[in-house]
Amino acid sequence: MIQRILRGLEITILLFILAAMTGYSNPSLTNPIEKVRAYTRSLEFDYVEWIANAAIIKLRTASLNLPYTLDSSEQKRIVMEYFAITQSILEKENELSRLYADASITDKEKATEAVREELEKLYERQNKIAPLAEAILQDQISQVLAEIHLTAAGQPIPNVWYHSTPLPMAMIVSPRDHIEQTANISVDTDLTVDDQVKLEDDITQGLNVSTLIVQIGGIGVYPTMVMRTTNMPWVLNTIAHEWIHNYLTLRPLGLLYSETPELRTMNETAASIAGDEIGALVIEKFYPELKPAAFPNLNLISLSFDRPDPATLTRPPFDFRAQMHETRIHADELLAQGKIDEAEAYMEARRQVFLKNGYLLRKINQAYFAFHGAYADSPGGAAGEDPVGPAVRTLRAQSDSLADFIKTMAWMWSFEQLQEAISQ
Repeated sequence: MIQRILRGLEITILLFILAAMTGYSNPSLTNPIEKVRAYTRSLEFDYVEWIANAAIIKLRTASLNLPYTLDSSEQKRIVMEYFAITQSILEKENELSRLYADASITDKEKATEAVREELEKLYERQNKIAPLAEAILQDQISQVLAEIHLTAAGQPIPNVWYHSTPLPMAMIVSPRDHIEQTANISVDTDLTVDDQVKLEDDITQGLNVSTLIVQIGGIGVYPTMVMRTTNMPWVLNTIAHEWIHNYLTLRPLGLLYSETPELRTMNETAASIAGDEIGALVIEKFYPELKPAAFPNLNLISLSFDRPDPATLTRPPFDFRAQMHETRIHADELLAQGKIDEAEAYMEARRQVFLKNGYLLRKINQAYFAFHGAYADSPGGAAGEDPVGPAVRTLRAQSDSLADFIKTMAWMWSFEQLQEAISQ
């Protein structure tokens, strides 16, 4: 037990130093950013305090030898209660926000008193159960990592440590004449939409760049940060995704995360592929009841002969990824021709199309694509014709196992190496 704690401390210190230099999903020290930080410095998220507090929580849980003293049924009960409490908290927080936003309510304190009291009780219970639930999920992912041979002597290095929390947002900056992430700065969790728009506009006008503040689901500091949600498959995928970033931190691909756009896309795409696969394995092993239901055998179903032909429908389904892919390609073409104003007008016009189809995107611009285009684990989407994502997916298809894929990716330091690997 002591050895496990000491090893956790050792890795924590090491990754704390490395996170300060590189960072993942929020490379706040990307270069150059000092001009941008002149606008964001007073609003930036305090990672030092957050990491210290989260590490203390993890060490306390480890010192109690939890969750190893609980049987599998008790572990599952705790995890399910944790997600149920999270659901209640999110609902009550939303109710509280609506009450404070209601202009017809003059006495906010009185109107919200009951909700605040309920939230206080929920927070108290969550504070007690969250460390244990997180420890259970960490251990379950660790078991799967051992089974797929992504561990050393049966133990993942570093330990799988995560903490669920309200996440900071990311200020993304791209040049206007082409799509490239030149800054990604974490800003406070509580910025209102008005505050976000003002900050974006100030930087855009002051530096003549494209900007967008985005919500993020996880951050690869150590312990990793994962957004609060009740979607267990998503949580497991994200914990695994961010652990892959921690794993890569100790190897060339991770150390060079911020050096080129290609390396960033290689990191994020590899982590997304691995996170999804590992998350699915955890669900299959520990929560099989949450697996997507199998499609019914259509041969056993009698279909109506007068069912309408989809080709005759007046409005075909809106394919988000295909439409975003098309938008990125044409925007790249316009920017390559030096038609910056035309490209920005086109992206705004396309945003209106997405809006009419139910996608509430506040902006589609160069910064939007600079951020979302790096997550290229699926065909199409915001990556456009960027060849990096397809190359990473090809290497995964050629690899004998997920472990082989990740270990091969980990020791790459250029896109050229990836191209050579898939051509052999």
